[in-house]
Amino acid sequence: MISNSMRKLILAGATSASLLTATSGYVVAADTVSTDGSSLNNSTIQLAQVTSVSELSDVLPSDWAYTALQRLVEEYGCLEGYPDRSFRGNRALTRYEFAAGLNACLDVIVQLIGDGDDLDTIRRLQEEFAAELATIRGRVDTLEADVAELEANQFSTNTKLKGELVGQLVIPFEAPDGSDEVTFEYRSRLNFDTSFTGEDRLRIRLQGADDMDAPNDFLIDGLADSSSSGGEDNVQIDDITYEFPLGDRIDVEIAANSRSAGQLNSSNIVPYDTNAVAEFGEDGFFESAFDQDGSFAIGTNISLTDNIILDLAYSTDNGQDATQGIFEEYEYLVQLNYLSDGLIDAAITFQDGEDPDTTVDFLIGGLLNLDFGAFELGGYYAFIEGKDGAGEQEEWQVGISISDFLAPGNELGIYGGDAFDNDNAPFNFDSDPIIIEAFYAIKLNKFLTITPAVIYADPDGVDGNDEDGVIGVVRTTFNF
Repeated sequence: MISNSMRKLILAGATSASLLTATSGYVVAADTVSTDGSSLNNSTIQLAQVTSVSELSDVLPSDWAYTALQRLVEEYGCLEGYPDRSFRGNRALTRYEFAAGLNACLDVIVQLIGDGDDLDTIRRLQEEFAAELATIRGRVDTLEADVAELEANQFSTNTKLKGELVGQLVIPFEAPDGSDEVTFEYRSRLNFDTSFTGEDRLRIRLQGADDMDAPNDFLIDGLADSSSSGGEDNVQIDDITYEFPLGDRIDVEIAANSRSAGQLNSSNIVPYDTNAVAEFGEDGFFESAFDQDGSFAIGTNISLTDNIILDLAYSTDNGQDATQGIFEEYEYLVQLNYLSDGLIDAAITFQDGEDPDTTVDFLIGGLLNLDFGAFELGGYYAFIEGKDGAGEQEEWQVGISISDFLAPGNELGIYGGDAFDNDNAPFNFDSDPIIIEAFYAIKLNKFLTITPAVIYADPDGVDGNDEDGVIGVVRTTFNF
């Protein structure tokens, strides 16, 4: 058995080994040792013997290591101070000082142990666990080698590469002339996400897609993953965004392209926007009015309380146009959210802006989602005021989402509503296009999701299209 006195000494020494300043006579002064440990000159300091930690002028009872230093000085006598009775505990420890302190404490250990039973016990323990220690040493060596190899071959120390590939098979069951052929489209993304502080994120996205437009006029907004940059199999930079916190309650995002004010809010509230196949279910009215998403955007989310969040966002298409600048044509959004883990999520939003190509004056919308556990009911209503006598229009949407339907991770969603013609300025305030979708997102694993969907659309005169119809879509999403 190891004696109590020796156990106390080992514990105290282990706790304070990194705090030792210097002991036992002489040590090379800190300012005479180079960064590689070599002595620059032969000057030495004769350390002052202390018998109580209170004699050290810069050690206070409030210091976190006060008790450990007190025991090393008063119980074991293996700690000394500088000639001016200072300990200098916040200064880096030199190898000379560490050697001197370690030597003094080892002298005390030898005096306490002597040649008695404690020393024999330690030796027997070393022999008994020699094989285990060797195994651990081998594992540590292997781990160090693996870590060195990873560090030498890793993509980046602070950047993560994430990818997504979406393929969509479009089957027209009943579609207008010119949109009645089976088609296939895809979109691929590579996101380079970099963090400099652990709380921020710089995202650079490379995106490529085909230029699939067959269902777009018929569906008014098209499919969620088809209206994107990088058409005709070209790859280009689609997103450059930087997100960072300001304190504990404010988050900021700055975008150089492909972000509109309506994409910088905290939430779209409706539960089915993630897996909806039609664009109408993904974005709703947030892309309806001004659609300034080309070259510069900035938004902030301010947590007024744990549940109430204020969103402020601004975007423009002219961030790189020196003849117009970021204040010539623009849109801005103000949205107040109530987000909870309970029954109700809700928001009210206001959008306004300046764009000579649109006949929209402003938009006011309200959003609501009710979470009943087994299913969620959600939707919104938006009032859109036209300018220059263009009139007014309403947009609304309502739907249900059933999570974990038939299997964990799956989602069954059904929604529909009256869409606003948001892609063809000047907007048609007299039309009332209807879209209804039913989808079932099947999450096979964390990398692969298959989503079959059936979509009904009635364009109601948008772009001269008056024929309604039904299409089927099978979307396959790979995430890696």
